[in-house]
Amino acid sequence: MDSARSSDPRTAASTKIVVAGGFGVGKTTLVGTVSEIMPLRTEALVTNQSEGIDDLAAVPRKGTTTVAMDFGRITLGEDLVLYLFGTPGQRRFWFMWDDLCLGAIGAIVLVDTERLDEAFSPLDYFEQRGLPFIVAVNQFEDAAQYPLEDVAAALALSPGTPVIRIDARRRESVKQALVRVTEFSLEQMGAAVGA
Repeated sequence: MDSARSSDPRTAASTKIVVAGGFGVGKTTLVGTVSEIMPLRTEALVTNQSEGIDDLAAVPRKGTTTVAMDFGRITLGEDLVLYLFGTPGQRRFWFMWDDLCLGAIGAIVLVDTERLDEAFSPLDYFEQRGLPFIVAVNQFEDAAQYPLEDVAAALALSPGTPVIRIDARRRESVKQALVRVTEFSLEQMGAAVGA
């Protein structure tokens, strides 16, 4: 098989990864940073209409919000294409998560250490559905840095759940997270088959 054909997304194996987390943790940035196609974004302006519904206190400079999903694609290696689906972070849009997660092999739960409480609902969602996930601590400027073991303990993660640092603005950092969630998902599938 020639290399031009093997790197063609139409002939490569494809899989779906979900990127989830609370409002304003960097999901849209992550998908846009790594996508090799123009990412689909369903963002709307944050207006006064959301006052009392959305809590913007922790992210006062945020002017838009994802109202359906983010979508991107990246080819890893010569024969694997990952389709990325970013979930909306606001609770009022969570009814879409079941559809976005359908057929996914794994998820990245993106967290901000200044707002760890927003990670619990996404973590519970994936645990209840048995979807393998990793936790990616987004490196925000001026945010306090904590040992990853402390983050895992604060989130009460099951032993063996991967926790990594990521900068959602840096392509190589995001690619490493995608490789890790893919590896972890395959490990979990292999363990399930072995059992």
